[in-house]
Amino acid sequence: HPPGLFPGLPAAYSPSMQTLLCVGAGGFLGAVSRYGLSQWLRAALGGSYPLGTLAVNVLGCLGIGALLGLSPDHSGLSENARLFLVLGLLGSFTTFSTFGFQTLTLMREGDMLRAGLNIVLSVGLGLAACWAGVALATRV
Repeated sequence: HPPGLFPGLPAAYSPSMQTLLCVGAGGFLGAVSRYGLSQWLRAALGGSYPLGTLAVNVLGCLGIGALLGLSPDHSGLSENARLFLVLGLLGSFTTFSTFGFQTLTLMREGDMLRAGLNIVLSVGLGLAACWAGVALATRV
């Protein structure tokens, strides 16, 4: 493990350089893809509705559902492929895909209370945090 990369992190949780490269490379491609798709949709369709964001969120959910749904125990993907595709690519393409899959998992496990709580808290606190950020920024 790279010395000093994450000081104080227990060795069991300290990522290797290979892990960081898998997540980072996927993250780069996901972020660039998100930007490109959003810009393309804005240019092609115009309008003030955030269609690009909606598109990446839905496509990200489709992607994570397909990748993790094929193999619920993740045995169908190597660890590096999972890091690259799920955490890196889809994680930077949209975090909504992770939210969607985790909520679906809770629902499939019959834990509707926690699934509902995840929905309400994620959306509610996310909107509240956006509002607070705007409020703080406009006071500076």
